[in-house]
Formats: sequence, structure tokens, C-alpha cells
Amino acid sequence: MWRHPSENFSVSNIRYFSRHKGEVNCCAFSPDCQILLTCCDDGRLYLWNAKSAKHLATVSGHSGPVKSCVFSSDGQLFASASHDRTVRIWSRSSTKCTQILTAHSGSVETVSFSPDGQWLVSGGWDNRALIWRVQSGEMLEDLRGHTAAVQSSAFSSDSRCVATGSWDRTVRVWKLHEEKEAVTLQGHLGNVACVCFSVSGMLASGSWDGTVRVWLPMRHMCLFILGGFERVWVRSLAFSRDGLVLASTAEGDMVRIWDVTTGVCLKRLQGHKDSAYGCVFTPDGKLLTSGSEQLDVDEDEENSAEERSERWRNLHTEQDGKDDGLQLE
Repeated sequence: MWRHPSENFSVSNIRYFSRHKGEVNCCAFSPDCQILLTCCDDGRLYLWNAKSAKHLATVSGHSGPVKSCVFSSDGQLFASASHDRTVRIWSRSSTKCTQILTAHSGSVETVSFSPDGQWLVSGGWDNRALIWRVQSGEMLEDLRGHTAAVQSSAFSSDSRCVATGSWDRTVRVWKLHEEKEAVTLQGHLGNVACVCFSVSGMLASGSWDGTVRVWLPMRHMCLFILGGFERVWVRSLAFSRDGLVLASTAEGDMVRIWDVTTGVCLKRLQGHKDSAYGCVFTPDGKLLTSGSEQLDVDEDEENSAEERSERWRNLHTEQDGKDDGLQLE
């Protein structure tokens, strides 16, 4: 019987990414899997060598907590969203800020690049989602309809649609550059904290109500309600590259791996000493990383496992009784 490789996920070969001085809100891999980007309530972004966990650079410029970060599809740029009401676009090679986007009137909670690299979406406490042209920094669309803060966003794989999750408990799916009314997905009983698309067009949303919902958005259809979180805040979601499994993080030191064809939880990964905040697969699909609110106590003790923020999860695939998983030396 065929088994999905994620059934063999395990916590191993842990790498620790230190230096944060606040909660780690988001993490993102560069498309070539060489760089890990993290952002933090200390107002900074951090760049790391993804294999060795070596700290490469600390990026400053925001005047408030950085809530979201993301790489562009070509890996040449990264973007950040902050409580200071701005979105910034940065050059990966120089780590210098190339654009400051300033149309929001409240904290900016989410930022996402389109897969084709042309557009950027941001959303925040002003109940708006804004579409920006990456090259010029021009704001092209002001998407209104949510009645509370926009906390999460994601583009579809074809860059034609963007999904937003809000504190008004709804998910909206917008078709870019069209005047059509957004598709509104209802059902969550709490704030929608995270959304993500699969390569096949499925949409997942996670909520403070303790559930993850998997949708066929254009059909207004909910395929699965993934529960078992005991009404804790679902903080982050990530589809695997093949779109067959979904990772979720929530309060209570838990990372879960779900089979989205059946709605079954394949794995529960323990590791953080506190709540897991963010999770993301590497673009090659072999690794999953998650971040927590655990703070550093002493920078001089950089080998202490108890003073780290991020934990690597390694995918081990057993073939003919052998462990062929990717090992980090």
C-alpha cells in the first residue's frame, strides 16, 4: 500500500536560529533553499544560512514589530509587513530597502508576493487588502469588503487570485484586475489567522476557533474541517509542494501534518517548549521549519538548545528498510 512520505516526518537533526529578542512571527525560505528569513517583534528581520544555521545578516528599518515576511519567487527580493503601518521591499543581495509602501492606516499584518513576481498584497488593521506593483511600488487595487482586520493573505499558484483572512471570521477570494465581487467563504467561528493555496487550487484557512478548513473556493465548497486543536489559535498553515499534505501550527506546542485527500492527521510533531507560531516547507519539499515565541536568554551560550527559537523538522523516507532522509551536517 502506498504511503505518503509525510507519514515518516520526525523531529531530528535540529538546527537552532538564535538572536531574536521577541516573538518570531514568520519564517520563509528562499526559492533555492539556501537562506532562511525570519521576522520578529523586536522590529528586525534575520537572514540565516539554512543548512548551517549561521547568522548572515540582521536587517533593520521598521520602527515596530515585524509581523510577516516573504521571498519573491526568483529569490532576489524579500518583503516585510510591520506594526509601523508600512510594507518594505528589500534586496536580498544588499539587504537594503528598495521600496517603502505607506498606504495603510494601521498595523500591517500580512504580506505576500505573487508567484509571477509582479504583484504584492498586504493587509492589516485598516480592514483593507492592497495590491502593489513590485517594480514601481505603485498601489494598483484597494480591496475592501472585510469588516475587521485582515490578518492573512495568499496568492493562487497562477497569480490570478488572492485570498485574505480576517478578524471578521471570513475568507475572501479576489480575482485580480476584475470588477467582480469577491467570493466570501463563511463558517469559521473565530478570527481567520492564516490562509494558503495548494498547487491544485485548494485553499486552506486556519482560525482562532481551533479548526482548519479546506475549501474549493470558486465552488464555495468546504471539503474538510480539520479539528482536534481544543479551541486554540491556529497560527500558521503550509501546503507541501505536491499539495497532498498540509502542515499546521497552533497553541500548545503542536505541529500537525494532515492528508488533505482524506482529512486525516498523519503526524503530530512535538518539539517547541511553547506555542509554535509559524511553519513553512522548503521549496524542494524535503524540510519543514517552525518558529516559536521562545526568547534568547544569553547570546554567549549559542550552543544551548533551551535558548533557541526555530526548530527544523526533517523528512525521512524509508525505502527497503533504509533511512534516505536528507541529513544536515
